[in-house]
Amino acid sequence: MRKKVEKANPASVGAKIHPSADVAKSAKVGKGTEIWNDVKVRDGAEIGTNCMIHKGVYIDEDVQVGNSVKIQVGASIFKGVTIEDGAFIGPHVCFTNDKNPRAINPDGSNKKANDWKISKTLVKYGASIGANATILPGITVGKWALVGAGAVVTRDIPDFAIVVGSPAKVVGFANEEGKIVKRV
Repeated sequence: MRKKVEKANPASVGAKIHPSADVAKSAKVGKGTEIWNDVKVRDGAEIGTNCMIHKGVYIDEDVQVGNSVKIQVGASIFKGVTIEDGAFIGPHVCFTNDKNPRAINPDGSNKKANDWKISKTLVKYGASIGANATILPGITVGKWALVGAGAVVTRDIPDFAIVVGSPAKVVGFANEEGKIVKRV
């Protein structure tokens, strides 16, 4: 019996994609990027070069991921999110994208795709988001910012800020190496 050979997605040539990963044909994956087992990458998503996408990550439609980004186990990145170069997304981080989520309309009918209002979220260059953090919709995480594990981010985070807690509050500022330069 001959083994079926599928054509490689030309937009993903040079990437290492585990056989159990489900990467949409319209997704683009940059050279040198590794996508591990049980990852889902949906239509229109773009992942840059030299990224590391760990086990069980979900990347929704049209999500934009820059170059040299590391996304840890079980992170959920929903439509409307852009992650710039060099960012770190910790294990089980969850990005939300709708400020008023509902399963049904007021008349009881099921919501359809065009009933949702997607808010844009931006993670800037070099930012790090710790394990189990939740990022609410419409947020900007500043350049080189550090989000503590388990934080619930409800407002924009300035460049270089360190935030912790629920809701997340600025407790200091760090440099590009992640060293604290000022406590608040």
